[in-house]
Amino acid sequence: MRYRILTLDDISPRALERLPRERYEIGAHCARPQAVLVRTTDMHALQLPDSVRAVACAGAAVEHIPVADFSGRGIAVFNAPGAGANAVKELVLASLFLAARNICHAWRFATALEGDDAAIAAQVAAGRGAFAGFELAGRTLGVAGLGAVGVEVANAAEALGMRVLGYDPQITVQRAWQLSAGIEQALSLDDLFARADMVTVHVPLNEQTRGLVGEQRVRLLQRGAVLLNFSRAGICDDAAVVAALDADRLHAYVCDFPDNRLKAHPRVIALPHLGALTGEASDNCAIMAADQLRDFLENGNISNSVNFPETRLARRPGSTRLAVVNLNVPNVVGQLCTCLAAAGLNVGGLLNASRGEYAYTLVDVVGACAGELLSAVRQIPGVLSAHVL
Repeated sequence: MRYRILTLDDISPRALERLPRERYEIGAHCARPQAVLVRTTDMHALQLPDSVRAVACAGAAVEHIPVADFSGRGIAVFNAPGAGANAVKELVLASLFLAARNICHAWRFATALEGDDAAIAAQVAAGRGAFAGFELAGRTLGVAGLGAVGVEVANAAEALGMRVLGYDPQITVQRAWQLSAGIEQALSLDDLFARADMVTVHVPLNEQTRGLVGEQRVRLLQRGAVLLNFSRAGICDDAAVVAALDADRLHAYVCDFPDNRLKAHPRVIALPHLGALTGEASDNCAIMAADQLRDFLENGNISNSVNFPETRLARRPGSTRLAVVNLNVPNVVGQLCTCLAAAGLNVGGLLNASRGEYAYTLVDVVGACAGELLSAVRQIPGVLSAHVL
C-alpha cells in the first residue's frame, strides 16, 4: 500500500527521511491524504477530506489543531512531547543566569556608554554597582510541573549546586525514574512557592492551569524572588506579576511571551518565544511526529496521541489488522467480534483501550477482510472510523 501525507509547513528533511519514498507520497498538494504533518499552521478553518485518519504535529502544543472536531471524526492527533525539552531546559538555565546577574540590564547600560575609553571606564566604575547580582549555588529553585522539561530543568539546576524543590501531582512513573534522587518534593504548589528563591513553571495551558500563578500565589514568594514562565502566557497573571515587581517584592520576571505590559518593564526579560526554537529541537520534534505517524498508518499503534489512548499490539505474522475508533460505549467490541464471526474470521489477537469518551481497538484476524466486513463494522453504533491496515 502507498500512503499519502499532506504537509502544511516545512518539515525537517531528517524527519521525511523516516518515511520511505517507495511507500509514501509526501507534499503540500497531496490529494486524498491519509495523514497530515503540521508544525504551526492554524487548522481550525481547514477542511480535511474524509480520507484523513491522523494528524501529527511536529511540536508539543496543539492549540492550532481542532482536536475535539477531529476526535469526533475518528482522527487521531499526535504531538511530540519532550522532543524539544533540552532546548527549553537550556533556555531556562540561561534565564536563571540572566536574572541572577542582571545581565540584560548591565548589557544595555554598557551599550549606552559614550565618550573616549577613559570616560567609559569612569562610567563603568561609577555605575557597575547597580547591577550587583547573586549566585545560583545554594539558592532554592522551585520547579512546578515535572514533565519532560521540568525534570531536565530540575536535574540540571541541582548539578549547578542549587537546592531543588519539585511539585507535580500527576508525575508519571517514567518521569519519576528520570528525576535525580536529590530533588525534594514540595507538599503543594503553595508550599513550593513559599519556600523557593526562584520558581519556574512547566505545565500545559488548560482550564485548570490558566492563571495558575495569580496574585495570591505571587504573594507567597519570598521578597527578591525570581519567577520564570516558559510554558504558556496564560499560566501567569501578568498584572499580578507586574504589581509585585513594582512593589519591589519580585526581583525579576523572565518569560517567553512579550506583550505591551511586559516588554518594556525594567524588571522583565521577555523573550520572543524562543523555547524550543533550535535546529535540533525542530528535527527531534519532526522525527518523533513522523515515526508515530508511520507506526499508526502501518500498524495501527498509537503513541503520544492527545485524544486517543496509548495502544500497541505486536503484529501476528500472516494476519490482517483492523483498527477501529469508537465512542467509549458498551458492546462495541462485542458487536465487532460478531461481525468477524459472521464473516468467518477467527481473532488472532485483540487489544482494546479507552481514554475519556473515546475507545480504540486493534484486531488481528486470520484471513482477509473484505469490503463488506468493513462496511458492517462502520455501521456499528458508536463507531467513528474503521480501517484495514
